Amino acid sequence: MADLVIRGGRVVLPGRVAAADISIEDGRIASIGSGAAGAREEIDASGLVVMPGVIDVHLHFNEPGRTGWEGAATGSRALAAGGGTLFFDMPLNSTPCCINAREVERKRAALEAASITDFALWGGLVPGSVPEMADMAEQGVVGFKAFMCDSGLPEFPRADDRTLYDGLREAARLGLPIAVHAENDELARGVSRPVIAELEAIERALLFAGETGAALHIVHISTGRGVALVAEARAKGVDASAETCAHYLWFTEGDVERLGAIAKCAPPLRPAKDAQELWEELVAGHVDIVASDHSPTEPAGKAGDFASAWGGIAGVQSTLPVLLDRGYHDRGLTLERIADLVSAAPARRFRIARKGPIVPGNDADLALIDPDRTFTLGKGDLHQRHKMSPYVGETFRGAVRRTLRRGETIFTDGHITAQGGGRFIRPRADTI
Repeated sequence: MADLVIRGGRVVLPGRVAAADISIEDGRIASIGSGAAGAREEIDASGLVVMPGVIDVHLHFNEPGRTGWEGAATGSRALAAGGGTLFFDMPLNSTPCCINAREVERKRAALEAASITDFALWGGLVPGSVPEMADMAEQGVVGFKAFMCDSGLPEFPRADDRTLYDGLREAARLGLPIAVHAENDELARGVSRPVIAELEAIERALLFAGETGAALHIVHISTGRGVALVAEARAKGVDASAETCAHYLWFTEGDVERLGAIAKCAPPLRPAKDAQELWEELVAGHVDIVASDHSPTEPAGKAGDFASAWGGIAGVQSTLPVLLDRGYHDRGLTLERIADLVSAAPARRFRIARKGPIVPGNDADLALIDPDRTFTLGKGDLHQRHKMSPYVGETFRGAVRRTLRRGETIFTDGHITAQGGGRFIRPRADTI
């Protein structure tokens, strides 16, 4: 007898949506079909869509060291409320940053003690850390993050061209990707951070990746033109992937004038024309992954002078609602494509075994969605540490009703139902 059967839902399978029951045994999907046999527990998913759990490859839970900004206990709960079951924590803004194996291990232990969702870890690429990359790989990082401009933290300095090039060569040897925050350092100084700063850095990083044969992941691309550069390089044989974030698909620079520093991020929100072009690239299939880049701070960090305010958006709960509202409802983006952007493609790109698509043998990481339910996000709905997000007050079509991690319900109808249980996930030991 199965442990759990989810009955009556429309299941988002690879390439199609079908009415089906899902049988779950020992935390994994045992079978998908109609008329499943009885189980110890059943969930009625009538009227709901069953999607794979969100894999957020880019966020900052700051554990350990800056949990006053956000920690894995609160952050993972917010992720679960947004349909998420696995996150990749960036090597900053924890203190110390994860730029060696010792700090990777320390962060792993801290997250295992706090997180209700599964997690993976990025290592850091900064000047002087290239010799540390092999040891971090042994500790199970999914790849290495580098900033091509000032990160905002003195303890995580930008990777100069020599560091980035050498890091890409070492990453190619290790069979792991490099993720880059691509903005030209000189052009990004100051408040404006023009589009050309992003475009020039993307082109330079792609050139380095092509020369070294490394896998390159460009994070939080804010314009359609930036995505197009990645698509063009990929067509020429460069192993590159493009990530954008939900806030670039929902907000524009006009919202910064309305919301102030709470909407400040880097790269900044762009004009409506750039947001439209970004959507066009996404619909055309040129965006690989959508992540949150959840990068919160204490309320004081968003107060006072705009120029000195922290540049990060808190939005880990809102990725799926953004894609359902502006993508599925407004632009006809299919549920299958949304599932690929937030789950299957992350698992595929970063070699995460038994995660991603809803297929027998994979972990039963699932999100039950009401795609037509309309809700307005209130501060009381947020499960993150500080009830502060530019999405508060926004109305969405498409709501997460339940989230299951390895077959266990961890969120249902506004309530967290788990106390822990998150596991450290390593990439598969094969080539990209």
